[in-house]
Amino acid sequence: MSEVPLAVARRIALAAQGFGEPRPRGRVRVEHLRHVRERLGIVQIDSVNVVTRSHYLPWFSRLGAYAPALLDGLRDEPGSDGLVEYWAHEASLISPQTWPLFAFRMRRAAQESWRGMQEVARRHPQLLADVLDALAERGPMTARQLESALAAAPRADRTQWGWNWSWVKNACEHLFWSGQVTSAGRTRQFERRYARAVDRLPRQVWERGPHGADPIADEDAFDALVEMAARGQGVATQACLRDYPRLRLEQAKPAIERLVGRGVLVPVRVQSWRHPAYLHRDAVLPPRIRARALLSPFDSLIWLRTRTSALFGFDFRLEIYTPAARRVHGYYVLPFLYGDRLVARVDLKADRTRSELVARRVTWEAGVERHRGAPAALEAELRELAAFLGLAEVRS
Repeated sequence: MSEVPLAVARRIALAAQGFGEPRPRGRVRVEHLRHVRERLGIVQIDSVNVVTRSHYLPWFSRLGAYAPALLDGLRDEPGSDGLVEYWAHEASLISPQTWPLFAFRMRRAAQESWRGMQEVARRHPQLLADVLDALAERGPMTARQLESALAAAPRADRTQWGWNWSWVKNACEHLFWSGQVTSAGRTRQFERRYARAVDRLPRQVWERGPHGADPIADEDAFDALVEMAARGQGVATQACLRDYPRLRLEQAKPAIERLVGRGVLVPVRVQSWRHPAYLHRDAVLPPRIRARALLSPFDSLIWLRTRTSALFGFDFRLEIYTPAARRVHGYYVLPFLYGDRLVARVDLKADRTRSELVARRVTWEAGVERHRGAPAALEAELRELAAFLGLAEVRS
C-alpha cells in the first residue's frame, strides 16, 4: 500500500472538487453549471438566506459570477440534463440519473422518514392518494396550495411543539421521501413545488426508481454512490465515502470492497491520517492549486468536519444555532480558500436594504502571513461575490 503525502492528498481533493482548474473566462454558460454538477454529484440545499440560498454558492465558488437564472432553469425545467431534489446528503440537488440510485432509501420511507411522515402514512393513507390525485389533475403545487385544494384534509394538531407541519405537508414530504413525488422547483419564498415523479422525470429515469418497471438493484446503487463519493473527493477514508451520500456501514463497506476488486478504488495511506484511505483511479494531481473561493458552510468540500480537519488543519463548526454570546467566529461563516489552504473565516451578511455585502468579522488562521496575497485575494473575492448578488458595495 503506497503512502500519499498530505500536501498531495490536499491537491487531489481540491482538484476532485473542481478547484484544480481556472474559472471560465467570459460569460459562464449552462454547460459550465452541468460540469460542476457532474463533478460534485450532490449539492446540498439549505433555506438560510443570510448571504443567498446556499445552493447558489458552490457554483459561484468554482465558476465565479454567473446568472442565477441559469441554475434556476436547470432546477425548474423538466428534462434529462437538469437537476432534481432528493434526500441525498441532506436535502440536495442531483442529476435525474442519480435520483434512482436512492431507490433503497425511497423504499424505506415508512421506517426511516421523519416521525410526522411516518404518522401520516399510518393514520391517513387516503390523504396520500388524494395528494397524488390533485397533482395529477392540477400539476405542480406547494403544500399550501394543496391544503386549499384538499379542503377535507385532516387538520394538524397545532398544540404540539416542533416543525408543526400540517398533515398535508407531511403527506407531501412522505411522498417526496418515498419517490412518488419530486420537486418542480421552488417559489420565491423557497417553498417546494411538488409534482408527481412519473410526470416530472424522464421515463427511463422513472423506470429505474422504486416504483418503475426496472428498479435498480441495491448493490448496483451502493457501488455507484460510493464511486460518486470517491470521484468527488479524489482520496477518502471509508467514513468520507459513507458520509457523502449518507450510506450506512453495511451499505458502503461491501461496495468499497467490490470497487477495490475492480480497480476503481486503490487503497492508500495518507500521511498523518489515522485510517486507511482510497484513491479513485481517475483522480488528478495538479502541480499547483491556484484557487480563490469563499465556501458555503454547506459546501461538499467541508461536509465532514473530521475530513476538513485532517486535510486542512481547519476545525470548522456551523454556529447558526449557537447562542450569540457563545459564538467564536460569527453567525454565518464562510471559509476562505486561497491556494490549497483554508486561510480565513468570514462572517458575512447581505444587507439588501443598503445594497451592501457586510463582512462582520474576518478571522485569519494562524500562519496566514505565509500567504502574503491572501488579504488582497479576499477583498477581490468579496467584490466579485457582491456583484454576483447584485449588491453595490462591500463593507467590513
